[in-house]
Order: sequence, then structure tokens, then C-alpha cells
Amino acid sequence: MEAVLTEAVGLLDEAGEPALTFRALAARLGGGVASIYWYVQSKDELLDRAADHVMATVLADTERFVTDPDPIDAIRGIGVTLYDAAVDRPWLGNYFMRNTGQQPNSLRLYERIGGQVLRLELTPRQSFHAASAVVGFVVGLAADMGQEPPAEVLSGEVDRDEFMNRIVQQWRDLDPADYPFLHTIIDEFVVHQDTDQFRAGFDLLLDGLRRQAAGRSS
Repeated sequence: MEAVLTEAVGLLDEAGEPALTFRALAARLGGGVASIYWYVQSKDELLDRAADHVMATVLADTERFVTDPDPIDAIRGIGVTLYDAAVDRPWLGNYFMRNTGQQPNSLRLYERIGGQVLRLELTPRQSFHAASAVVGFVVGLAADMGQEPPAEVLSGEVDRDEFMNRIVQQWRDLDPADYPFLHTIIDEFVVHQDTDQFRAGFDLLLDGLRRQAAGRSS
């Protein structure tokens, strides 16, 4: 099973979900298609288990944050680690925690985040919303940041910088009276790094969580 999942993740990382077929997987493993059915019953199950296989590494890499004195810092460490694992895998967000019966590592990671939320002594509803917001922001933004470039960039017709410069120029040509926000942030957009954008947004979310916890204890 370990070899099956390792090769499945490899196919997904290389070319996305369309590349993961039982025939392609069997070829990488050097066996027949029928042998795959010894381990999984369908492609959906294979995708769920492949996502959970990735989560096993994330779970191991976040173990060090469990005993952090500050639960918010612990959540930050767990979230950044999850983002780093997911941003280069646009397929992962679609299958993370989709079927927890087949994804024990994903469920344990969710529990790990929830364990830090419990330390904030929020209400059950606040705790649920907090953990959901963290997972939704991290996985959702990673999927957004990791999506494939436009077809013209993939084909080599233009490179990424040329494509982005074209978008920026389109924005600059817009009337500032109609698009004041775009004209305010455009110079920042030109030089921004996706990772910095993620961390800034995550810090905003965690700052709100810290304030909510402080309000409960005051």
C-alpha cells in the first residue's frame, strides 16, 4: 500500500488528477491494473488515501508545535507547515478531509489544530468556527496560489513575468475614479510574494482569534 500511495502522489504532483489512472499507476509500479484493486476499490478512494498519505508527513512535521507555550503560535506553525505542503499540490485541497473514514492522518491534523484552539478556552461554537476558519484559509489559499498558470504561459507563448506585466498594465490603464483600490495597491501587487501574502492574511486571522480569546478571559 505504501508503494501504491507514494506513486499515486507522484503522478498527482507531476500532472494533476487527470494523470492518475489505474493504468498509469500500474505501469509505474511494474504490475497489472488488477493488482491496484487489491488495495483500493475506486479512483475516489485512491485520491482520498493519496491526500491522507501527504498528511502523514505534515502530521510528523507539526509534532514540534504541540507543546508551544502560546497556542496561537502553535496554530501558526501548524498552518504554515500545512500551507507549504499544499501550495505545490493544487489537487490536495479537493480531497483534504473529504472522507475521514479513509483519512486518519487528516483527522488527526484537524484534531491537532483543535487541541490548540481548546487551550484558548472558547465556547464550543467559537472553537468550531476557529478551527474551520484556520483550515479553510490555509487549504483554500494554498489551492488558489497553486493553481495552474494560464494556457499561454504553460505553452511557452509568453513567460510568467510577461503575462503578469500585461495584467498590471491593464490595471494601470483603468480609470482611478472607478478603481481607486486597484490603483492604491498596484505597486505592492507588482512586487508581492505569494508566501508573504499568505502569512499576512493568516496573521490577520490569528490576531482576531487572539482578541476573541482575550475577550473571553477578561
